[in-house]
Amino acid sequence: MAEANGAGPQEFDVTDEQRELRAGLRRFAERVHVEAAVRAAAESGEGFDRASWSRLGGELGALALAVPEDLGGAGGSCVDQAIAAEELGAALATGPLLGTVGLAVPALVVAPASAERDALLAGLSEGTRTAALVTPLFAPYDAATAAAVTAESGRLTGTVDQVPDAGAADVLLVAAAGPDGPVLALADPGAAGVTVEPRGSLDLTRRVARVRLDGVAGTVLATGDDADRALRHAFRTAGALLAAEQVGIAQHLLDRTVAYAKERLQFGRPIGSFQAVKHRCADMLVGVEHARSAALHAAWAVGFGVDDPDLAVSIAQATCSEVCYRVAAETIQLHGGIGFTWEHPAHLYYKRAIADAALLGSAEVHRERISAAVLDTLDEVPAPKVATG
Repeated sequence: MAEANGAGPQEFDVTDEQRELRAGLRRFAERVHVEAAVRAAAESGEGFDRASWSRLGGELGALALAVPEDLGGAGGSCVDQAIAAEELGAALATGPLLGTVGLAVPALVVAPASAERDALLAGLSEGTRTAALVTPLFAPYDAATAAAVTAESGRLTGTVDQVPDAGAADVLLVAAAGPDGPVLALADPGAAGVTVEPRGSLDLTRRVARVRLDGVAGTVLATGDDADRALRHAFRTAGALLAAEQVGIAQHLLDRTVAYAKERLQFGRPIGSFQAVKHRCADMLVGVEHARSAALHAAWAVGFGVDDPDLAVSIAQATCSEVCYRVAAETIQLHGGIGFTWEHPAHLYYKRAIADAALLGSAEVHRERISAAVLDTLDEVPAPKVATG
């Protein structure tokens, strides 16, 4: 692969291995995450199928992409993870992808080495264990406000509402505020003093729960700057992967809508032959390509640190959230009456699009971060950086 000024792989230069990864995950999703299986998993007790999750880790290695090779992982990049997130998003795959792969694994990889961390990473990579990050997840990371839990003398106390994937988590990774700064600790969801209460969610395919900790004994993995670094990396990675998931959703809905427009007849002609429908599909395509570029750039910035990762992730989040929602809404409209029915899968994707747009901060919040990062620095530099090519 070509090098980008010696700093890392050339941006957007796709390798043969990445093409194989995409193709393998797509074949797996087409066999395992069919619509009937997604609906059945959404109605099940845990919200996903444990056997399929184990196959995703043990058979495909998709859960270990971000784990270094010396810890038993694939040693892949954030771009590899983004490719996987896009394909699994297109299939509306159920399972604790955000809680485990998007948040817990990146935090653990950056956290200081320990026997507890290494053992947990191995289980998460193989798909034999699942995790959830207990911290407010509906805003970008801020060390001052991220911890709704306090840590004193090894005891965790606090309540966090709407924690994705907490209901089926085998272990809780808790972000807490300690006397000397941030704390990252492990807690057993079955321990005394832990209450995990399922909460209602618009998105039927991703469960959320309220987590209450009442003086729970926790295993501290990191404190101070180490904990802050781990949590910051987790939010950056999750933001890039969530954007990639939104791209996968939007691409899948665009493909379905174009196929439907070719076969749905009105006045004796396919509706895709009407100029108004063509324009709307073309607008959807432009949005999807724009979103994909933003999402891949965010993954590249997080993985290789060449660009400002926080700025790149905010651009991706702001762009992909709006594109995914707009494409989902257009899909329902262009499918006509059938698009509004419970039997059609469009509503499942539409609900995921709305839920994803709120996670890790809304598009409006991320636009404010972009403004602060670019426009608010104009007094310090002559002008914001722009592309010269």
